Amino acid sequence: MPKNEEDAPRVNEEIAAVTGSVLLVDENGVKVGETDVNVAIHMAMERSLDLVEVAPMAKPPVCRIMDYGKYRYQLQKKEKDARKKQKVQALKEMKMRPKIDEHDFDFKLKAIKNFLLDGHRVKVSVFFRGREMAFLNRGEEVLNRVIAECTEVGKCEGTPQMEGRYMRILLTPLAGAAAKPAQSNNKANKAEKSSKKADKAEKILKPETLENKIFKEDLDLELD
Repeated sequence: MPKNEEDAPRVNEEIAAVTGSVLLVDENGVKVGETDVNVAIHMAMERSLDLVEVAPMAKPPVCRIMDYGKYRYQLQKKEKDARKKQKVQALKEMKMRPKIDEHDFDFKLKAIKNFLLDGHRVKVSVFFRGREMAFLNRGEEVLNRVIAECTEVGKCEGTPQMEGRYMRILLTPLAGAAAKPAQSNNKANKAEKSSKKADKAEKILKPETLENKIFKEDLDLELD
């Protein structure tokens, strides 16, 4: 069976091309000992299996009788499953201004948290224009606020650093932080809904309360 990859082990005739004898292990893991390579290949063929080189640097090389096609399939499946489970970490960047308004800050903060929850690192940069370089403390305040708001999902590597006209920090995700924000978001949503209901109830009750007050005052006047 020919090799499909450069790092694949030698099989059958490929082994015979480089050595005259091998240390043989059979399909059950039993050590047969040093065996002529052609005899070992013949033993594998009798079992409808392959002779596979598992330790090429040994003297003589160690070979095992196995179903090479099945072995390669299982190995590829394991590698595929491992790639699926592995998260690819990317470096994201979010830019802000030292005089960023509240709405823009909240919008970008939400994006930063989502990046961290997805397992990405985030570089947060504050850009200074012209005379803004005289007020670096404003940029530092913005970045420190970002750090404080992201403590549940990420941590800051170091302190804010200047790079030209940019002041930057690097946030890295916290392991196992994904579940906590979800719970917090649920609580926040419930709190927001409760607040809206309370506001709605207040709007309904206020006119009625005022009307009752006016009615009471008019009634007091009539009684007088």
